[in-house]
Amino acid sequence: MEAKQPKPTKRRALLLLNCVILSTGIIAGPLLLRLYFLHGGKRVWFSSWLETSCWPIILLPLTIAFLHRRRTNPTSKFFLMKFPLFVTSAGIGVIQGFDNYLYAYGVGRLPVSTSSLIIAAQLAFTAVFAFLLVKQKFTSYSINAVFLLTVAAGVLAMHTSADRTKGESTKEYIIAFLMTVGAAVLYGFILPLVELMYKKAKQEISYTLVLEVQMVLSIFATAFCTIGMIINNDFKVIGREAREFELGEAKYYVVVVITSMIWQCFFLGAIGVIFCGSSLLSGIIIAVALPVTEILAVIIYRERFTAEKGVSLALSLWGFGSYFYGEIKHNKKKRNQTPETEMPSLPNP
Repeated sequence: MEAKQPKPTKRRALLLLNCVILSTGIIAGPLLLRLYFLHGGKRVWFSSWLETSCWPIILLPLTIAFLHRRRTNPTSKFFLMKFPLFVTSAGIGVIQGFDNYLYAYGVGRLPVSTSSLIIAAQLAFTAVFAFLLVKQKFTSYSINAVFLLTVAAGVLAMHTSADRTKGESTKEYIIAFLMTVGAAVLYGFILPLVELMYKKAKQEISYTLVLEVQMVLSIFATAFCTIGMIINNDFKVIGREAREFELGEAKYYVVVVITSMIWQCFFLGAIGVIFCGSSLLSGIIIAVALPVTEILAVIIYRERFTAEKGVSLALSLWGFGSYFYGEIKHNKKKRNQTPETEMPSLPNP
């Protein structure tokens, strides 16, 4: 069953909102996670747990939506999700939890500029999996955007070994690099998988249901990382780690809480963009926002800003512009072909 698409105006507003939420998460999330590691944080399972542990905040909009439904339908249930969709969401959530661990491992040992350039390569994997799983249609503009943004990530890969953390061995660097590549590949698979779930769901997908999907994803991803924390004895040392945190114990908990909230914004924005647009669009937003993260890492953490990073930023902006220019042309052509008696619809990117 296809997703229940809102009216064009509402859909554009939702798309814009989710793009902003997604961009905020992918720009600030890596910086905050790196801040945790730079000032004494060492728990990889705990940091991966933070990425989805703030799922209870989704209960707020779900409660508001429920109260709104009850006005017209007193018998309405709080949760709309049916069991098959729940099971699928739970399975993807477990995959997400593993992906969180791979990513957190890389961020803990690589500079933000290096880990971000690797994650930007997820766009290429998203494009491949979107083609295989959901039969994503490509235009010359979207192909150009994927090519430019992938090249941008490749350009950033030049001379990254010079950014190796002081005291880190070559073996540790290579393992962290490969773990981050694995995170990029896996997330490139997750985005189209969520889109496929929307398309194959045996119930109508509304934005309220999207929020429920994100909550279930986060719950099971958090549960996966919780098991890792228990095995690794993370719960026993968090208090000591907070007391030894270089910025102070109070700021430790502030960093932890804000990091958790920001990453929840990222994941919610990602699946929201898929609902309003496509998994490919979600991947493009992530790829184009990451160079901003790198620039901020240079300013905040004084990482080196090389010529490669400047070229990458230019290519990313070019690719971003190419994609949306193509969408504007496609929408205009679609409107011109729509009879005046019909309401024009916004095509899937």
